Amino acid sequence: MRPSRFNEDQIRRALQQVSAGTPLAAMCRTLGITPTTFYRWRSRYGAGGLPAPGDLQSLRTENQKLKQVVADFFLEREMLRKSLAKYERDASKARR
Repeated sequence: MRPSRFNEDQIRRALQQVSAGTPLAAMCRTLGITPTTFYRWRSRYGAGGLPAPGDLQSLRTENQKLKQVVADFFLEREMLRKSLAKYERDASKARR
């Protein structure tokens, strides 16, 4: 598949203009694209267009924090599992 001749900003502007009230046919004629291409853009990037670069960075930051929380929980669980195994082992020795 060949790359698009439109960058993400141009696609975002086109989606915003149509959602603001510009007729779809006029926008497609101006850009030289088919309505199918426009609908594909809309399904791929959403009706509101692409997220702003700052929004994308905040999502990446939040994702990294969540990964860190999961890693911390995993380590804590492993530590508890090992201490429980040690406790059970010591308890079984004491019963003998």
